[in-house]
Amino acid sequence: MGFFAFLFNGYTVEAASSINNDIINGKIQPATIQYREGTFSHWNAYENGVGKPEGVVVHETADPHTTANAENEASYFNNNWSTIYTYVHAFVDDKETINIHDTDYGVWGAGQTANAKYVQVELCEVHSYAAFTKSLSNDAFYVASKLIQYNLPDVPGQTVVSHDQVSKMYKETDHTDPTGYFATWGYSMDQFNELISYYYNNLKSSGSVYGGNGSSTNTNTNTNTNTNTNTNKNVINVNNSNGYYVPIVAFQSDGSIKTVRNRALMNNTPWVTDKTKDYNGVTYHRVATNEWVSSEYIV
Repeated sequence: MGFFAFLFNGYTVEAASSINNDIINGKIQPATIQYREGTFSHWNAYENGVGKPEGVVVHETADPHTTANAENEASYFNNNWSTIYTYVHAFVDDKETINIHDTDYGVWGAGQTANAKYVQVELCEVHSYAAFTKSLSNDAFYVASKLIQYNLPDVPGQTVVSHDQVSKMYKETDHTDPTGYFATWGYSMDQFNELISYYYNNLKSSGSVYGGNGSSTNTNTNTNTNTNTNTNKNVINVNNSNGYYVPIVAFQSDGSIKTVRNRALMNNTPWVTDKTKDYNGVTYHRVATNEWVSSEYIV
């Protein structure tokens, strides 16, 4: 069984997990979080106010069908929440992370008390070891990113809780996910907390899930042929004071820009940038292969 080190409250801790070790040694890159507007029409403030969640609840869909991926689960919830009385903020599988409701507001996923406290994310079941490790990477990145977005500490059992833990704490639901699903892979919530902590501390210190020069999200395969004006690596912090996310653009072969529609950056998050371009008097900073953010969003 492999070992890896992560920081917790300023201390370096070694933890055992062969699955986590495979994710970290393989530098599996988490998917970029896609922000889409879902159909949930209830805009419920958390108990501490709008934009003030206290942590994240980790769910698992308990649907083993091969078609039950993030795309289809998100569509199902968007089409049926008014009759099943359930809705969460995001769905994660081995390929995508889809956020379908603004996390500044609560949803219906874990009972009245937890709904008023937590961002909630569902992990979709997958059927191969490679897919499982990728889905864990995507899920851990989502959780760590939300903690950072809302300036929350990473405290397992408090700011990061499973639905199983929520059921035992508040006794308003009887769900035990993701405990059983994790167990089928020889994995546990404790090990998942270790991966979240690893990502969280690296993101806060370097803007990358693997620290140093590691990428914090998947990049696309587009290339740009324009001359770059700057090649120094820096960490920038981005925020859109007029919206729920920070838009990004892609440079086209003719030098023009096009808004990226299926991805964006979360507010109040750090990103590693290594190049800049100027377009129409605006400086853009590269945060992925051909994904750029305007300097107007840098804080």
